[in-house]
Amino acid sequence: MGTEISVCSMTKPYLQPLPVFAQTLWPLGGRAWLPPRQGTFLLQDRRRWLSTSCRGSQATAHPEPTAQHILPGQPGHSTPQAHGQHPAMEAGDGTEEPPLPLALSRFQVSEEFGFLLPDPLTELPEPYSPWMEVAHELPQLIASHRLRSRVHQMPQLSTRHLRGREELHLAHLVLSFITMGYVWQEGEEGTVQVLPRNLAVPYWEVSEALGLPPILSHADFVLANWRRKDPNGPLEIENLDPIITLPGGESLRGFVLVTLLVEKAAVPGIKAIVRALHAILQHDEETLQRALEELAGAIEAMREALRRMHDHVDPAVFYAVIRIFLSGWKDNPAMPAGLVYEGVSEEPLAFSGGSAAQSTVLHAFDELLGIRHSQDTASFLHRMRNYMPPPHRAFVEEIQRGPSLRQHVLSRGDGRLRGAFNRCVSALTDFRSYHITVVTKYVAVAAAKARAGRAEPGARAGPALGKAPSALEAKGTGGSHIFSFLKSIRDTTREGMISA
Repeated sequence: MGTEISVCSMTKPYLQPLPVFAQTLWPLGGRAWLPPRQGTFLLQDRRRWLSTSCRGSQATAHPEPTAQHILPGQPGHSTPQAHGQHPAMEAGDGTEEPPLPLALSRFQVSEEFGFLLPDPLTELPEPYSPWMEVAHELPQLIASHRLRSRVHQMPQLSTRHLRGREELHLAHLVLSFITMGYVWQEGEEGTVQVLPRNLAVPYWEVSEALGLPPILSHADFVLANWRRKDPNGPLEIENLDPIITLPGGESLRGFVLVTLLVEKAAVPGIKAIVRALHAILQHDEETLQRALEELAGAIEAMREALRRMHDHVDPAVFYAVIRIFLSGWKDNPAMPAGLVYEGVSEEPLAFSGGSAAQSTVLHAFDELLGIRHSQDTASFLHRMRNYMPPPHRAFVEEIQRGPSLRQHVLSRGDGRLRGAFNRCVSALTDFRSYHITVVTKYVAVAAAKARAGRAEPGARAGPALGKAPSALEAKGTGGSHIFSFLKSIRDTTREGMISA
């Protein structure tokens, strides 16, 4: 079996530390400064949480991140958590309040775009044109079975010329798409065991720099994979395109962009989290109630955005063409041994494929509302956090360490506040129920039709649907047992309601 390594331990003895990224890409160092919350959020807990959450407001500017040329066999071991750690600040005497906690910019969360990468770059510098040329031809190269030969012809490029977070994210996006195409070009019955050195080594270097795993994740496929057709036009599906695509035509485009619009709809809810936590600390019940109403409205808007999947994605094309390229090499019968990253590891490594469970949005909402999932489900969800950009993961962890919204609402005994809280939980339950409906259509029903050898009536089939994959019929692309998993998180979300 391949070994899965988390991003927390992804740096190996042969990889040099990357001090340039220390405080730019990991603003909290992934460190849990506070003890686990037990019941009441005491005054000393409040002061410590405020001091650690707001530490970055006084920080000096950091240089733009750059990639370094890291070669296997070099000494020097470091982990992301080892960077940017400072002793916890002593709590003050209470005479001065720190600034607003959880400033979104500290976690690379945008006031306008939320967890989406704001206006991503669409081209890498000239030295990386061999990557870009292959990436822009992926659908044609895969359809003609020529991608693997093209990858073998690519030069092995140094990553030392990559500058800044945007270039690194685009490089990771490009290399992720090339890797998925390379692995799955011949379908689940024609997989490879080795990712060639000229792709594996730079991919590993860029992944290590960003704190992301070397596989296509939600952070690549959606968050960093969009551009406006009209730079001054709106963030609407008619004015958007993915930067890099895979086979699937308009359905692939629709799947990326509808998911992006779900992320965009969540932005008011992300900002409401910050206001809600601050309102709890200030005992400001009016502001807290307004924040909860905004959160509920955002979750309802996310559900409405998700409805557009039916208008833009053909279930037959999604199941038979698109889905396999989102599949990973962990818990996947088609690749039980994992994948060897040549020049990086002699042993095969296992990573989960792209999954909606890697979206930071719902993790953040769950932590704020105090939703507690079953042990197996929670374990999978926490593993999916390793596939998030480290600053986004740190944002979720900081919410978890903050004051308990649920305990605060219970202690107030305020019917209006309880009603606003329950509306959030109800909206989240409804969103998850609707997600099950969508997955049923695009996976379960599509799989049954594929097995029966018939296309959905009126399906806008592509030029060649190919052989539908079967290895993950009952599993999600992230490796979970999809329906039991989705129903479990829906049911435990519903249990988060506060009774009168």
